[in-house]
Amino acid sequence: MSPSGTPELSGRSATVEVLFRGYVGRRVASTVSYVEDGRFRAIVDPGMVPSPTSILGPLARRGVAAKEITDIVLSHHHPDHTVHCALFPNARIHDHWATYEGDRWISVAAEGRRLAPSVVLLQTPGHTPEDITTLVGTRSGVVALTHLWWNARGPTPDPLAYSQRGILRHRRRVSALARTIVPGHGAPFRLAERPRRP
Repeated sequence: MSPSGTPELSGRSATVEVLFRGYVGRRVASTVSYVEDGRFRAIVDPGMVPSPTSILGPLARRGVAAKEITDIVLSHHHPDHTVHCALFPNARIHDHWATYEGDRWISVAAEGRRLAPSVVLLQTPGHTPEDITTLVGTRSGVVALTHLWWNARGPTPDPLAYSQRGILRHRRRVSALARTIVPGHGAPFRLAERPRRP
């Protein structure tokens, strides 16, 4: 932990790739990402997409089979971020209060949970009470995979927020730690590139 109490990443060895860029409108899809750090191979938010091939196709082009995925991270429990978990039969699943493996429910808070040398979880409630952010150390800086933003525009305020105050507080926290944001329903963006809005 840093002096501020924020978990520190001990490495910058991971890679992040967006497999599917999400959207919100007449249809909804989550941004689905792949994180690799050595033997750790994770899918973040395997939720609603047009079809399973929207996730499995890009993964296969990377040379990774669904059975090789070791972990799944759920930013929160809304179905648009969870419905395709079963595509990855060998994966442990991580959320805000536990890790699930086979028939084992292992209660553990997300805050500071290190999944790999360059991957750590933060509890960032706001959109829902269960929200977590995945911090990933890469060669080009820290990437935050989070639903604190739907996309580069925010929105501000979040019309579905459990706690707008919590969103703003945790956006500040994550902004101090990460260089790039992978939002819940959009393309990755650099924090300096997002529109300046309240």
